[in-house]
Order: sequence, then structure tokens, then C-alpha cells
Amino acid sequence: MSDFNGKTDEELLKEAQKGNEKSLNGLIVKYRGKVEAIASRYIGSPLELDDLIQEGMIGLLAAINSYNPDKGAKFITYASRCINNSVQTALKKFSRLKDIPQANIIALEEDVLESQYVLSAEDEYLAKESVSTLTDFLYEGLSSFENEVLRLHIVGASYGEIAEKLGKNQKAIDNAIQRIRKKLDGVTF
Repeated sequence: MSDFNGKTDEELLKEAQKGNEKSLNGLIVKYRGKVEAIASRYIGSPLELDDLIQEGMIGLLAAINSYNPDKGAKFITYASRCINNSVQTALKKFSRLKDIPQANIIALEEDVLESQYVLSAEDEYLAKESVSTLTDFLYEGLSSFENEVLRLHIVGASYGEIAEKLGKNQKAIDNAIQRIRKKLDGVTF
């Protein structure tokens, strides 16, 4: 099927994978409608349509860069899967952030200052002591590896992402998190 400047998708893909920007742009223009169609399936999700389309475009670029015609799939099939996976991954990441209990979220300083709730001197002292106890525990009770795993876990990284970043396997990450949980159970505030 000829399209962009008389070239087939396969020709455009080969050129785009070699760094030809015109071919890359041709593929992006051609498949933008596909990205929009897939993103529109998720209207009503927590993300805006523009964000969904942006995530889909990231999936399209990944498909263009990694497509291998020798695997037997047509590019449109492969691209559709990559686009859909990219959108779903973004929704999962958003959901993980959304699932943090509100009680665990610390308000910004200005929100605290604007609120009418004021801590008593005793409550403020106890809160500082608890933070101090937790901080001491994190530095003294956890290894540097466990501290790094905990830090990445707190910011929402998956076990796979943590494992990749730290050069370990996912089982090592899971074991570290289990050790951290056991150690934290022993901390009294």
C-alpha cells in the first residue's frame, strides 16, 4: 500500500528507523487517527483526552522504533497494541497515585498555614518526635539498598522499574520490601 510520497509503510518504517525525519513524520501523520481512535475508547477515565492521545503517540513512536517485519505481524496490528499498552500503562500509573489514602498525604505548607486546624504544643512535639524516630530508623535500621528501594517505591515505581534502575531482579526488590515492612512493624512512635 503506497501512501506518503509513493512509499509503503515498510519503506517508511525502514527509513524512520534509520533516522529519516520525513519518513517518521509521514508515519506519525498517517497513524495519528489510529492513536486518537484508541485514546477515545478511554474517554471518561481519570485522564484527559489530550493526555491519552499524548500517551498513545508515545506508544506509536515506540512501535515505529521497535517494529520488526520478520515477526509476522502487520505494522498496524503491532502499532495498535503498542498504542493501547501505552495508554493503559499511563492509566495504571495514574490509578496507583490516586489510591494513596488521603490520610497519608502531607499537605503543602501553605495549605497547613491556611487551615484553621492548629496543633497543640503537645501534638506538635509528638509529631516531631515521631518524624525524628522514623528518620533515625530509616538511616540506621535499613541498609542503603533498602533505603533506595523504599524511596523508589514511595514515589510510585513498580517492582520492575525499581529492579531495572538498581540492576537487580524483581525477587530481590520484593524481598527488600518485605524486610522493610517487617522492620517498620517493629518501630514504635
